Amino acid sequence: MPSDAHATMTRLLEWWRDADPRPPAFLPSYSARDQRRRETHLDRYLDAVEAELRAAPRTRPEQAAAEERLTAAFRLFAREALDFEERHLDLLLTGGFTGTGRELARTARLFDPRMSAADVFQASRNAWTANGLQILLGLPALLTPAIFGYSMLYPCTDNYLDEPAVSEADKCAFNQRFGARLAGDDLPPRGRHEEQAWTLVGLIESQYSRTECPGVFASLLAIHRAQERSLQLHRTAGAGDVLEISFEKGGASVVADAWLAAGTLEPNEADFAFAWGVALQLGDDLQDVAADARDGIRTVFSEATGRESLDAATNRAFAFGARVLAGLDGIGATAPAAIKELIRTSFFMLLTGAVGEARHCYSAAYVRELERRSPFTFEFLHSRRRRFTRKRGILERLAGAFADGMSAQEHGREGADRAGLAEAALLMRA
Repeated sequence: MPSDAHATMTRLLEWWRDADPRPPAFLPSYSARDQRRRETHLDRYLDAVEAELRAAPRTRPEQAAAEERLTAAFRLFAREALDFEERHLDLLLTGGFTGTGRELARTARLFDPRMSAADVFQASRNAWTANGLQILLGLPALLTPAIFGYSMLYPCTDNYLDEPAVSEADKCAFNQRFGARLAGDDLPPRGRHEEQAWTLVGLIESQYSRTECPGVFASLLAIHRAQERSLQLHRTAGAGDVLEISFEKGGASVVADAWLAAGTLEPNEADFAFAWGVALQLGDDLQDVAADARDGIRTVFSEATGRESLDAATNRAFAFGARVLAGLDGIGATAPAAIKELIRTSFFMLLTGAVGEARHCYSAAYVRELERRSPFTFEFLHSRRRRFTRKRGILERLAGAFADGMSAQEHGREGADRAGLAEAALLMRA
């Protein structure tokens, strides 16, 4: 957590209240002709991906050739459609992010062969956030044991907590025992779900000493408490509590990534990581606004859905994010400028894309205004998402082929659950 968590939270809540409710004029704008040109490049890239889907690689030479073709297609698309420069592409493709995704997917399959592609992707997103923080803090972008352990913890624990067959009493008992394990208690695991969670905590402990790096483990307890408190968003909470709980959850998650990435943090680094986590939580909540409103999960956006347009609240998210990301200039003196530019660009594209997917929540004038701030029209993006959603099965097979890194024959065997846990732990400690 930041050195003074209360002061940090107070400041961020003030930033939200003071955020400009007007449209984000600082974003670039695109003409209709320019959007059509960029959409052509995106379609060409998607066609290249589909070509690989139709003949998913099975051997190492096939995989290497497919990877080379997809990398070349992505480079062309990113340059022409997203205005990325070579320094951005080099950072994305050779700066560690690609290797992290592949290594996490491969190790996750060893750890739990039954883990879904969606869960692996969720874990990968967190690992990439940690990679970005590593680069910001002057470290190489690597999938360390601690980052793997933390990235996998919440898919694993969430799967258990979301299981309808498990009673609320058992879930509460698990949460209490999990918190005690995070605090360092030497509890023997009960059942497979605890064995998995305990193993992942053990990976973090294998990299960081509790006595020498207390901030790492304090941050894990902080995100655990924030996750527990966020359950209130499924029930009753005052309007102010909704915002504070959401901020706490998002901030605690990313500041934990920062501690796990570096082991030690300066106060300004912890403050920025917490604030960035809050901004990302706002983006996630905006992406999920329709599902949250349907499922009764309360966020600053879902609460307004159906009662008023989200125009002003979304504008506040843009302005809030811009204020948070201005803090990038005060950290990472040795970090490449490209990582800071990518962080800014990806955040604003996240918000703009969320508006396009929830157009029914906005005024028509606002949708038109935000659409001209997007490299692609909203209807085009929506139609291409649907196109690939229908292909989820073969997408997962392609991802699995790249994640394996070797065929089943080359690897020898899948292994039983306990053997997979041991292999994954040994691989991450090596």
